Amino acid sequence: MLFLVALGYHQGSAQDKGVFSGGVEMNINYFQRDSLIGAIGTPQYDSTDVIDHYGGELWVTLNYRIKGWEFSARGDVFQNSNLRDPNGSYSGIGLGRLSVSKRWDRLEISLGHIYDQIGSGLIYRAWESRPLFIDNALLGGAIKYDLTDYLKVRAFAGKQKWIFGVNPGEISGIALDGFFSFGTESPLTISPGIGFVNRRKDQVTVDELVDVVRNYIGDERIELGYNNQAYSLYNTLTYKNITWYSELALKGLETFRDPTALQTEVTGVRTFGKYVRERGSVIYNSISFARKGLGITVEVKRTENFNFRSDPTLGLNLGLINFMPPMNRQNTYRLTARYSPATQDLSEMAYQFDVSYKFNRKLSANVNYSNIKTLDGTTLYREYFTEWVYKQKRKWQLSGGVQIQNYNQEVYEVKPEVPLVKTITPFAEFLYRFTRKKSLRIETQYMNTDQDFGSWLFAQVEVGLAPHWIFELSGMYNSDPNENSSSVPRDPETKEVLNILYPTVGVTYIYHSNRFNLRYVKQVEGIVCSGGICRLEPAFSGVRMSFSSTF
Repeated sequence: MLFLVALGYHQGSAQDKGVFSGGVEMNINYFQRDSLIGAIGTPQYDSTDVIDHYGGELWVTLNYRIKGWEFSARGDVFQNSNLRDPNGSYSGIGLGRLSVSKRWDRLEISLGHIYDQIGSGLIYRAWESRPLFIDNALLGGAIKYDLTDYLKVRAFAGKQKWIFGVNPGEISGIALDGFFSFGTESPLTISPGIGFVNRRKDQVTVDELVDVVRNYIGDERIELGYNNQAYSLYNTLTYKNITWYSELALKGLETFRDPTALQTEVTGVRTFGKYVRERGSVIYNSISFARKGLGITVEVKRTENFNFRSDPTLGLNLGLINFMPPMNRQNTYRLTARYSPATQDLSEMAYQFDVSYKFNRKLSANVNYSNIKTLDGTTLYREYFTEWVYKQKRKWQLSGGVQIQNYNQEVYEVKPEVPLVKTITPFAEFLYRFTRKKSLRIETQYMNTDQDFGSWLFAQVEVGLAPHWIFELSGMYNSDPNENSSSVPRDPETKEVLNILYPTVGVTYIYHSNRFNLRYVKQVEGIVCSGGICRLEPAFSGVRMSFSSTF
């Protein structure tokens, strides 16, 4: 590795010899069994072999550019990892990415693992999110060509990556993107585009899908096509301080599984999940305005039956070909982010309204409202969020606000017959800089709710000693547990609910582009999200270490 780094510095100083770069990311977990908080039931906790209590992941990326050529390779290592399945263990080592691309004047050709998207991603997005174990790169080829200075076309074909192999079936597509202005003095510009994607199922997938659907509905006359298409028309219009993005996406007739559909006629009991055959559509609009300290953004999205996967029988976050933009505020505080809604690809009518205003150099404020329902009017998510920030020069900063939420836990976490979670969460944060290198940050939150685990208190103290050290101490306390919840920890003998503290103690060391973090963590069961894609994580107890570096 030291040789590669030295080589990178040497070649970076001589452009004719190329530029070498790369990065390393590593996670190591030590799992400490804690039956009281539910940190049990996985191989990492329950194994009698101590070595099985350790697990982690490693990604090493190497890039090289020379004379218009770009080469990229990434090695992935998983050892007793719970990243693929939070309740399981996975080990594997292999080549996670290998690609090469070359630019000749107006033409660019890429081969290998390719990341790209059409429009906002409604019909196609090949992307990576390591915390969710998502890597939907296209293993194949892509061509981009500049027809004019204002019009570009691109096409791609291949198979969707899955760990070190590929998902069955083939994916191909084409997109045409433009940019037009109306004179040098005109404040109006438009960036229109149109895209098409075809997903072809392999014979094994078609046969399996036919058998599944036939067994489900008891009909021998099942005819399923091999191909399914999706189309999108999109445009970005800018006029002075106004930007308007709009996109319409359509998907052809297809059989897929609706995991939220209630079916009692087949099993005789209240059961979720059944197969349906429908066409799909998405309409998405985002309008923003910015001027003199004022920013306004309005988003609207309507989604109906837009389940688009490499294999229609896959569930959760597996085999996703497209990406649905999230329609809620991406919160960062521990308690305000505790209940985050996953985008619904089958039935969703969503709105979001965001206003930020800077009164002067010291005071600013933000107000956000989001409302997400199913197409039949069932409430999925609603959030009212307000925040203000006051800065006293560079010496100190105080911020605070309140969040009010409604969260449909039955849909988002597939927990039958649980009530709508209603929360009120005030929060505050104080940052004080003693010197240019020494700082103190204090963060407090309180969540009031009668549902799920009940009410919570959270506090965190962070000390920064620039440029190298950050120390943190935090605790999340179940101050008023919900006695009606089966998830709340209870005394093994009396069965009474317990007030549990979930502490975190950590230290971070930073040196240039290297970052090392070590933390002792007890973490309650909750939702982990990235851009509207979410999954339920079980409780965690133990030590977490992470390291990242770029060169």
